[in-house]
Amino acid sequence: MADRIRRVPYFVMHVSNKPGEGAKILDVLKKNNINLLAFSGFPQPGRRSQLDFVPANPTAFLRVARKAKWKVRPKKIGFLVQGKDRVGSCAGFLGKLAAKKINVTAVEAVSAGAGRYGAIFWVKDRDVGRAAKALRI
Repeated sequence: MADRIRRVPYFVMHVSNKPGEGAKILDVLKKNNINLLAFSGFPQPGRRSQLDFVPANPTAFLRVARKAKWKVRPKKIGFLVQGKDRVGSCAGFLGKLAAKKINVTAVEAVSAGAGRYGAIFWVKDRDVGRAAKALRI
C-alpha cells in the first residue's frame, strides 16, 4: 500500500502557556463533535503556546471557533500523510521535497499501531504548490 499524501487546511491559535488551556479547547471541540485529523501544540517565546488544528470539517470547526470567540488565524495549508508503517517511512516524501530544494518548516510523525503511521508537515506558503507537484498530489 502506497502512502496517501494530501493537502489539508489547518488553523492556528495562540493561547496562554499554562496547564489545561489545550484541554479546555479540545473539550469544546469534542462537545461539538468536531473531529481532528491532526493536532499539534508547542510553546512560543514568552508565555504563549501555538495550537495547530487540522479539522476533518473546516467549516464546522470555524463555526465552533466563532461561537467560542476564539482568535483563529486564517486558513493555511499543510500536508497529511497516512500509510503502512515501515523503516524509513518519512524518508521517501522528505527526499522528494529535498530533491526539489523545498524546505520543510516542520514535520511530526507517529506510529499509529496496527502497522500504520501518520505524519503531518508544513512548507512555506509560497512552496505549497511546488511541494504538491513534487509529491504528485
